[in-house]
Amino acid sequence: MAIEIITKEDLENFRVKLLNDLKQMLTSHIPEKPKQWLKSPELRKILKISPGTLQNLRINGTLRYTKIGGIMYYPYEDVEKLLESGLAPSPQERVGVRHRTDEAEGRRSLL
Repeated sequence: MAIEIITKEDLENFRVKLLNDLKQMLTSHIPEKPKQWLKSPELRKILKISPGTLQNLRINGTLRYTKIGGIMYYPYEDVEKLLESGLAPSPQERVGVRHRTDEAEGRRSLL
């Protein structure tokens, strides 16, 4: 079994080659066009909101939607605008909702 010595220069050459290969792979990848319409579960996952909050966004006109066969569809461009405008509160930004932990049961409930 032959012993091969690796120098710092060898490692630096390997790093440069690896970074160049990664950069080429990332720049050659054509970004996928987002969907034109999102279903409710997809939208709730993106915004990290509950079904009730999504319903409120529909009711107060914050989000447009189309209902086809019992399935709600939301225009992707409206979701982008909502996120850019900051109208969709994150769970940490929601004001007035506090949780209480029932230590005996380990459950959380709203105050």
